[in-house]
Amino acid sequence: MASTDSMSNPGWNILFLAWLLTIASALTSIFFSAVMQLPPCVLCWYQRIFLFPLAFIFTTGLFFCDKSVVRYALPLAGAGWLVALYQNLLIYGIVPESIKPCSQGVSCTESDFNILGFLTIPMLSFMAFTIILVLLYTFNRRFSQ
Repeated sequence: MASTDSMSNPGWNILFLAWLLTIASALTSIFFSAVMQLPPCVLCWYQRIFLFPLAFIFTTGLFFCDKSVVRYALPLAGAGWLVALYQNLLIYGIVPESIKPCSQGVSCTESDFNILGFLTIPMLSFMAFTIILVLLYTFNRRFSQ
């Protein structure tokens, strides 16, 4: 368990927020597929591949209040962010559908889930990875000073 000094450290709170967002995102992803029966597309699987290990990395980082957690989490969060960005660009027609990676099964450009007309699952993923990256940047700045 982390010591009292590490819990009073403002970096610990930032890391906890990143962990909380990662856990909520992973559980939401599992809820969409297991409970709501929304099968993930190819790009959603890639985003899961980058998201799920972050839960273990942040848990380890919280346990030891380890500042090197950024070194391991940043590449995964960055790759997930790029895949989410690419999928959103596909959905909004900025990237042509001729180069979409899914040719069979669930389409990467269609979403069965939509809130307020614009909040799709890929948009939720993009927002989650963006917030995680901002939290990692903030965490890194606090520890580098």
